[in-house]
Amino acid sequence: MLRGVLPFAAENDIVEPFLIFVKCSKMILEQINAVRALAKSGGFCYTVSNLLGCGNAREGEKMEQTNKGLSGNQLKLIAMLAMTVDHFTSVIWPDYPRDWWILLLHIIGRMAAPIFWFMVAEGYHYTRNLKKYAGRLLLFAVIGHFAYNFAFGIPFVPLKTGVFNQTSVMWPLFLGVVGLYTVERPELTQWQKTLAVVALTLLAFPGDWSSIAVLAILEIGQNRGDFRRQMTRMMLWVAMYALIYALFIDPVYGILQLFAGLTIPLLKRYNGTRGAGRGMKYLFYLYYPAHLFLCGLVRILLYGNVGVMVGGQ
Repeated sequence: MLRGVLPFAAENDIVEPFLIFVKCSKMILEQINAVRALAKSGGFCYTVSNLLGCGNAREGEKMEQTNKGLSGNQLKLIAMLAMTVDHFTSVIWPDYPRDWWILLLHIIGRMAAPIFWFMVAEGYHYTRNLKKYAGRLLLFAVIGHFAYNFAFGIPFVPLKTGVFNQTSVMWPLFLGVVGLYTVERPELTQWQKTLAVVALTLLAFPGDWSSIAVLAILEIGQNRGDFRRQMTRMMLWVAMYALIYALFIDPVYGILQLFAGLTIPLLKRYNGTRGAGRGMKYLFYLYYPAHLFLCGLVRILLYGNVGVMVGGQ
């Protein structure tokens, strides 16, 4: 439908992510039987390398800009698609159902967060004005808080229903950028940097993806140029998040968090470029609260003003 309407470069930038998204969905479907078997057995451990199926990354490889692979905008479009699938699934079929096809939709959704972590770290590296970049994230963290909580029936006042899932992922993304800035300050001692990171993770704890989002951004940003190390460290934190989720919220959905690793082959194809369409960054910022507002309307139409996930009222 888009062919012939967009310039060639922009057309490829938008169409290719949809094709990749379909291929990833087929790959995820092949993994769903493993998740179902794991849930029935009650086991938690799963070999991450088998889960990913993405091959080996070369140690110490450098990020090079090329026209091949996926641009930052294309990766963000994939993340937006995955996020939209996950969020609408949560409001239409709440309370952690076990139907295989609902699990599949949530597995698709796991591809969103790692892409956003990765691109935030890249944004920190490339930005010409860190204050504006961080300020923009903070602004949309505030806007995103109200949109996210409206979407899932979570009180606007934080910590009213607990410490889990009290605000959107935009808050940890902002804190991740603050963390990268902090750890790169040569005037700070190591213990001051450590103390600052601990404080940032505590502040991020009530957010979507919790403290793990900050820690993953730090690992990705500090290990830039070493893809294997970036992904290994990221997945270690994801595994910790999955364990906590399984123990305190839901065991099956805890296991599903490990499917964030399916994003690794996509991130491996990142070509170091922004991609066509300089105004695309504003689309990403505006789309986030807009789709959450629609999720909230769907929630109220289907169930009334009630919470549909952890943290809800």
